[in-house]
Amino acid sequence: MQRLLTILAFYKPFVVWSFAVNALMGFFNPHLAPAIVTKLFLTVFVWYYVSETNAKRKLTFYKNLGISTFKLFSSLFLVDIILTISFLLVFKEFT
Repeated sequence: MQRLLTILAFYKPFVVWSFAVNALMGFFNPHLAPAIVTKLFLTVFVWYYVSETNAKRKLTFYKNLGISTFKLFSSLFLVDIILTISFLLVFKEFT
């Protein structure tokens, strides 16, 4: 449970951007398959961003806690997909 909370703490700065992308996808293309592909692309972009900038030090912190980079970003992707799917399903109900 503590590792999940640690992963969610890593995800916290990206939540606003994730919901902004969710809103854009909801307005232009509220289908699930393109949303999942988009979120996969954005997760890879965040991995690249974190790996190549000064935020790389954060990855060392998570490695010291026993969370590998792959586990961190795959968990980030799964949490983001759960939020995206729930957001798009609610969005489809009201449009």
